[in-house]
Amino acid sequence: MADTYDLVILGSGPGGYVAAIRASQLGLKVAIVERERLGGICLNWGCIPTKALLRTSEIYHYMQNAESYGLKADNVGFDLAKVVDRSRKVAGQLNAGVKGLMKKNKVTVVEGVGTVTATGKLSVKQGDKTVELEAKNIIVATGARARDLPFAKADGKTIWTYRHAMVPTEMPTKLLVIGSGAIGVEFASFYNDMGADVTIVEMLPRILPVEDEEVSAFMDKALTKQGIKLLTGTGLEGLAPSGTGVTAKIKHKDGKVVEETFSHAIVAIGIVPNTENIGLEALGVETDRGHIKTDGYGRTNVEGIWAIGDVTGAPWLAHKASHEGIIAVEKIAGGSPHQMDKANIPGCTYSRPQVASVGMTEAKAKEAGYELKVGKFPFIGNGKAIALGEAEGFVKTVFDAKTGELLGAHMVGAEVTELIQGYVVARQLETTEAELMETVFAHPTLSEMMHESVLGAYGRSIHY
Repeated sequence: MADTYDLVILGSGPGGYVAAIRASQLGLKVAIVERERLGGICLNWGCIPTKALLRTSEIYHYMQNAESYGLKADNVGFDLAKVVDRSRKVAGQLNAGVKGLMKKNKVTVVEGVGTVTATGKLSVKQGDKTVELEAKNIIVATGARARDLPFAKADGKTIWTYRHAMVPTEMPTKLLVIGSGAIGVEFASFYNDMGADVTIVEMLPRILPVEDEEVSAFMDKALTKQGIKLLTGTGLEGLAPSGTGVTAKIKHKDGKVVEETFSHAIVAIGIVPNTENIGLEALGVETDRGHIKTDGYGRTNVEGIWAIGDVTGAPWLAHKASHEGIIAVEKIAGGSPHQMDKANIPGCTYSRPQVASVGMTEAKAKEAGYELKVGKFPFIGNGKAIALGEAEGFVKTVFDAKTGELLGAHMVGAEVTELIQGYVVARQLETTEAELMETVFAHPTLSEMMHESVLGAYGRSIHY
């Protein structure tokens, strides 16, 4: 006989486990099915452990540049095994935290490989045993995996995906990073700061192609100054293990194909949604290039089947998945949540320097037909940034000249991944330039640059 619930969630990543907690808060009887580890890719193999690695490389960078702060640090080095161990312990701590949250909120955790067998029915294989679950509603939150190159599957030895790059057993000497999105740039930043010779190959004309063009241009100069070799508008026509690592066939802008050998390569060319073999095809759930099609509440075209997170398409971000989970559950419970507004989802890249943004780029706003007011303020004009020794970067704001609506905000520099939330809140509250100008920002803080950028859009900047 099947175990019966109000809601069963397939996948326990930041979408699934957050949805489970909210459902329990709303009085629903909930079960969550997970085939690997609670917390999903983000917590165990993505967002969190990579930030632990990047924190290590950031500190290592400061140690190597201690003299600029009047300090001495001789014979600076690192133990790669301990660096990786720290990252894994951080992930382990949070995994345990999610287990505790499931217990606290009385969420039943079912370990195993889940398959939706019919509307309201889910089968979970646990080795030789199968558990049957029933629920009026099922949320699919199975996430995504790294996309392989069609001509070079990652082997974990010299050709890596992000999972391999997080647990290296040896330090790359000469590293090729394929793709310059957030994942590629973060790993390039980490390994460069740890001493590797890094090259990034990007097919599109600029790195971080989804970001504002000025941000991309700034990052190009900043990473090049750090010693990273950037090859934009460049294709990869071959990648194969060699006796000394991997040999890449790189097609440059002029059409010339050059062979170059690297010790390792990281493939960061996107993701593939985990929608195969979980029963969706038989039920007729509509997909688009593998991603499940949903409305603003997470509903699919099949009654009682919902989907959230990476399986539903871009942006592939943990915080988007979590919010989708809450919206879906509140709708299931009979509430009236607002539909997901993807325009208010911030994007962050935790490289050195950091990048953060929300809303439209200047180019996209112009394409949409807006008349613009654009403000920009440099880190060099901010006292806190100078005191920190982090005077490179800028904050850019894009406004509708007619209404004062904040259309977008774009930042590059130290700690901008923390600062961006101010503009996210402003957009959520539909704040105009008038309220932002009248807001008092603490001094001395990096956040003052946010104020100055707004003022600058209207010719009122004080310190620039």
